[in-house]
Amino acid sequence: MKVAIAGAGISGLTLAALLRRTGHEVELAEKAEVFGETGAGVQIGPNGTRVLEAAGLAEALRRIGTMPQCLVNRRWQDGRALLVRPMGAAALQRYGHPFCGFYRPDLIDVLAAAAGDVRVRFGSPAVAAHNTKSGAVLELADGDAIEADVVVGADGIHSAVRDSLFGRTPSRFSEVVAYRALVPRERVPHLPDEAANWLGPGAHLLTYFVGERQRYLNVACFLRDASWDRQGWNELGSLARLREYFADWSPALNATLDCIEAPVYRWALHDRLPLPQWGTGRVTLVGDAAHAMVPFLGQGACQGLESAAVLCRLLSGVAAEDAPAALCRYARTRLPRVTAVQQRSWDNAAVFHLPDGPEQQRRDADLARIAANGALQASDWLFGYDAVGAGAVPSQPPNSEE
Repeated sequence: MKVAIAGAGISGLTLAALLRRTGHEVELAEKAEVFGETGAGVQIGPNGTRVLEAAGLAEALRRIGTMPQCLVNRRWQDGRALLVRPMGAAALQRYGHPFCGFYRPDLIDVLAAAAGDVRVRFGSPAVAAHNTKSGAVLELADGDAIEADVVVGADGIHSAVRDSLFGRTPSRFSEVVAYRALVPRERVPHLPDEAANWLGPGAHLLTYFVGERQRYLNVACFLRDASWDRQGWNELGSLARLREYFADWSPALNATLDCIEAPVYRWALHDRLPLPQWGTGRVTLVGDAAHAMVPFLGQGACQGLESAAVLCRLLSGVAAEDAPAALCRYARTRLPRVTAVQQRSWDNAAVFHLPDGPEQQRRDADLARIAANGALQASDWLFGYDAVGAGAVPSQPPNSEE
């Protein structure tokens, strides 16, 4: 079949690469003038790297990815480890695929290469999509259109394809604002090889290495701030304000914050309430266009990769006239799991930001129990999901998983 995809981010490019490997003709429409990705770092768990490897990127991932030896939840005041999940070789052994941190532009570059001869229309944002008697059409801002057997909206949280199918609705503001910065590795030689999630009153802070040979430390700080709701990734933030906010946190953490140099960027975190369906006829959605979520479970990109893999698998060997039924199966397959992940991601904003007191103590005791019962095993419902081979996996998290 011919498949038209709106959006050439992580989900759209992965879907394009997978579809080309299975013999489909693919055309991409991208609003930017060149390939690129706004942002800095992204973490991809084994459930996501499984998909990337299926797209032919196993060697490239080893080159551009950074595998932390562990994931650590730390207490804000003194840096005490509340829960340590082994990663590195342990994740490879348990899941067969790595947990990696990536510099986003590097990941986009290798995905674009994997897409091969896929035609890309740059500077061509999608404005709508609709069904025809024999196919579907992706309408572009310049008045042109792409006719195809299937149209997929991979055009992000503010998807024009989504709006054309279901009407425009507002995103949901989490009342959390994120600050991000990149620190060259040589400025933080003292830091261990870990992805650390610092939990504290009204805020949490995430650090992990990205890029070839741990080129950068990616720093993402998440603060409660209901007063600022600007969307977009490139708003400049105040480094002085950031340091002031965390001034009474662990001295070790502040030593890392002291290594940050301007610029620092900030953005308000939004998600989308789950849709009852993802498309109509021959038009469907993937990635943030279908299931945008806040980044408090590290699964936004991974769920887009999973959805791309399931969609490609269900379109494999399907005649054009049977595409609508395949798209319905795709949405039914993905909705329960994605909804559970979205909700857990949203809930973690409250869990991570508890003030010191009884609730925080219960949370920390829960984390200690997870550690005692097998810290990595508690993540099986996330990392063990096989979107490529459709293995039997749970779609709901256990109650004890934070």
